[in-house]
Amino acid sequence: MVNAPAGRPVHSIEFRKRRALNWLTLGFTYAAMYMGRYNLSFANKALSDTYGWDKTQIGTIITAALTIYGISALFNGPVADKIGGRKAMMIGVFGAVVFNLAFGFGAYLGVLGTGPLLLAYFATVWSMNMYFQSYSALALIKVNSGWFHVRERGVFSAIFGSMIQSGRALIFVVGGIAVALLPWQWVFFIPAGIMLTMGVLTALFVRDQPKDAGFENFDTADATSGDTEKVDLKYITKKVFTNPVTLTIAAAEFCTGFVRHGFEQWFPRYMQEAQHLALDSDVFQKGALSVVIAGILGAFAAGTISDFLFKSRRPPVAFIGYALQIACLAVIWMAPGIEWIIGAFVVNSFAISVVHSMLSGTASMDFGGQKAAASATGLFDGMQYVGGAAVGTGMGWMLETFGWGTWGPSMIGFAVIGAVLMLKLWNTVPKGVRAH
Repeated sequence: MVNAPAGRPVHSIEFRKRRALNWLTLGFTYAAMYMGRYNLSFANKALSDTYGWDKTQIGTIITAALTIYGISALFNGPVADKIGGRKAMMIGVFGAVVFNLAFGFGAYLGVLGTGPLLLAYFATVWSMNMYFQSYSALALIKVNSGWFHVRERGVFSAIFGSMIQSGRALIFVVGGIAVALLPWQWVFFIPAGIMLTMGVLTALFVRDQPKDAGFENFDTADATSGDTEKVDLKYITKKVFTNPVTLTIAAAEFCTGFVRHGFEQWFPRYMQEAQHLALDSDVFQKGALSVVIAGILGAFAAGTISDFLFKSRRPPVAFIGYALQIACLAVIWMAPGIEWIIGAFVVNSFAISVVHSMLSGTASMDFGGQKAAASATGLFDGMQYVGGAAVGTGMGWMLETFGWGTWGPSMIGFAVIGAVLMLKLWNTVPKGVRAH
């Protein structure tokens, strides 16, 4: 490996091929786990129709699960830093398989009736699924932090973002059709089978560092570049949990979580109830596919702009994403017509992907560094899901009480706060970049 004039490393063909096998397997495993995470939104109304639960009760499942994810990510980050990303991904994917199956099998538990016991069962099982899901982002970023230089990470995060969006694409298409044509539990059985397959491939092909695959490790020029300290809880606390930069990003990610999950957990039901569209209708399917494509384009745009226009600075690109979210949520609030609403959904998906790929996907590697990448991801992703927890019971109650007219404006303030925080970090880069 040699350094290119702009600071971007040049790797051998053999290294690039082996790295491609690593990140392709990881990326599609993470995409499969996305299927097993966002499938609940497509069963949202079906559960209400089957068991007579209102939005607040369905929201209880969402809040319990997102809270567990957020807390688990904070604690599992240091675990992943210790055991390595490959093992962490395998723990996550096989656990998610078990609890997606368990959620689907809940359809056959007539002995629990349709009241609080069954609701508690679903909330517990989905919370356990999200506990194991919390390992996925930590594991992926932990592995990639050793394989990618800072100057490469924006572009490769774009590639990963597009692969992740493929998981959303599959559940958007499969979920809508499955709910329309099959019993609702198949929305959980199908992703479980895909996750199981990718878990096996992860065990076979993924390696934590280049040296584990027969290549030399190299300096990635991130926040832990050149550090010789022992990687223990004290080190991780200093690098991640008491660092003003990482804490500011974590606060922004809390805001991201409210907007992202407020949108993603409820928009299929919004289309069904507020716009009277069936999930298998041509209009919804085309709109859902456009939302996914926009997410892919958002990841590519964010990574490319960050690396080549802003010289691997992440906050300016995230600011652009927050600004777009504000505009889109205002359109949804005004609801001028179905074409405008679908357009706002599409651009909002682009904007959410921009922010997510820059902060959880890239800044966590940059500012956590190779040695503490999983802990930084745990902090950022964890705060995102803690913020998202409020969109369950709280947003469910709000929608049940005041209607869909409150949905869009309830998320705008959080996007504004996120934008302001990114302005504060506008010129911030990890120490490895400054040193080079």
